[in-house]
Amino acid sequence: MQAVAIIPARYASSRFPGKALADIAGKPMIQHTYERVRQAALVSRILVATDDDRIAQAVERFGGEAVMTSPDHATGTDRLAEVAATLADELIVNVQGDEPLIHPEMIDTVVRLLAEEPALPMSTLRIRIETPDDIFNPAITKVVTDLNGYALYFSKGPIPFCRNEWGDFVRRGESLPAFVPPQVACHVGLYAYRRDFLLRYANLPPTPLEQLEQLEQLRVLEHGYRIKVADTIHMSIGVDTPEDLERARRLFDD
Repeated sequence: MQAVAIIPARYASSRFPGKALADIAGKPMIQHTYERVRQAALVSRILVATDDDRIAQAVERFGGEAVMTSPDHATGTDRLAEVAATLADELIVNVQGDEPLIHPEMIDTVVRLLAEEPALPMSTLRIRIETPDDIFNPAITKVVTDLNGYALYFSKGPIPFCRNEWGDFVRRGESLPAFVPPQVACHVGLYAYRRDFLLRYANLPPTPLEQLEQLEQLRVLEHGYRIKVADTIHMSIGVDTPEDLERARRLFDD
């Protein structure tokens, strides 16, 4: 079973306007992302969902397929759902346009989870966190799962909190010890959905924890749906700022 990959790409990013067209090694960033997705074995079609003619024209120049969407969407999920509503395919993958180094196996993994579990509505990834600094970093979203790999919670805060090893250090304001339990994982923001669920999800009302944490995936859990989380050894680099862009450029140069 294969999926359609949809890459939402806005021009008017609040932190980095026009980043989808930023040059990396002679190509716009959106092209690097598109080409990475094209290497995934379980993707049958790739669409770039955008509200800007400049991005659509850039995609068409390198031979990609762009779909114009409403400029009024509040989230990438809304933009994704607008495109998914026009498709007949059962499985949809949401790949962010600012992931020029995404590994194709990551995409195949989230699609495979849905293919193997017919009742599963949504899947995503996690990668183990190795240092205490990362678990206390609010820029990194953490995820905890049950024994079967279904998400229990997502947070910018340190979850799970290792009370015995960290409690006294936090209270005293000291540096944390090096110990990080194996259950501590970073959420990787790559999602696969069943199309019918994606359309339903986009119409669900926002939820209290979603609004508190500013994490849209909590809406799924708060409404009682399940998200399966697979482990990955690959860590992509999202380009959210000009500094991230320079880091990505260095990696392409290497």
